[in-house]
Amino acid sequence: MLIEIAVLLGFGCLCGVTTVLFGFGGGFITVPVVYAFALDGPDHALGAMHVAVATSTAVMVVNAGSATLAQLRTGRLRRDYLWPLVAFIGLGAVLGSFAATVADESVLRWLFVAYLALTIADSVVRKGFVSRREDTRPRPLGGITTIAGGTGIGAVASFLGVGGSVLTVPLMRRKGLPMADATALANPLSLPVAVIGTAVYAFAATGTSSSGAHLGYIDLVAAGALLCGSLPTIAVTRRLVGRIPDRAHAIAYLALLAAALIAIVVR
Repeated sequence: MLIEIAVLLGFGCLCGVTTVLFGFGGGFITVPVVYAFALDGPDHALGAMHVAVATSTAVMVVNAGSATLAQLRTGRLRRDYLWPLVAFIGLGAVLGSFAATVADESVLRWLFVAYLALTIADSVVRKGFVSRREDTRPRPLGGITTIAGGTGIGAVASFLGVGGSVLTVPLMRRKGLPMADATALANPLSLPVAVIGTAVYAFAATGTSSSGAHLGYIDLVAAGALLCGSLPTIAVTRRLVGRIPDRAHAIAYLALLAAALIAIVVR
């Protein structure tokens, strides 16, 4: 147990860094590590992937909220891109969360893998993500993108417990925003997914775990350890926002997605 807590604290620190710099909120870091522990421990009775997704979503509420406040002080939260997109993301989150509670364990795992792979491929192939011209002028979100895109982002993100970063960041890049602004927007756009998903997962589990430290599917011990590592790191890392070159920022984002993909496939 002590080794597991130490590992979770370490990944919590990494989670704090990725929350601020990439808008992940926790999903791509926490899902693989919690899944690994749940698969070999008492949480297996609840469904390892369900526990991992639910715990990730709960951690995301705190991380995304903390990072949103930090980004608000930097002035990078562009309200014309936040509303009404955030409302439709919330609508999609309701649908995705309920769907995830009844999905088969193996289906949930392989959808997570496919989701990562497609996102990486699209970002590499599509022009404008890795390299952005300095004179590029940001373009507004259209009505169809806001309604259909927002609902889709919320449904997919809550179903897989990964927040909206993997969809909102590429979307904002296609609209011409620099990485610093795109990742800053990912945190508030992940909040409705995290809040709604956590509420659903907290009351959805029908099984029991021998550890007893659960709220529905949410592993409270794992969530607490991850947050103890992430929150102090968020406070420190926020000072780096805007100092990383745009191209390096984009490449690092894709590299972390690839690392998460490898971790979950190998496990």
